[in-house]
Amino acid sequence: MMQQYLTLKSGYPDALLFYRMGDFYEMFSANTERMAELLDITRTH
Repeated sequence: MMQQYLTLKSGYPDALLFYRMGDFYEMFSANTERMAELLDITRTH
């Protein structure tokens, strides 16, 4: 799963990429920090 995410992300380095995992959409790495800042939300781990 993470390999697929990183491959997709490498094609769009400036985009905020959501990745569907089951019923939820998740994001990883620097995406989470940027999105939390933009939406004024708290990140979870």
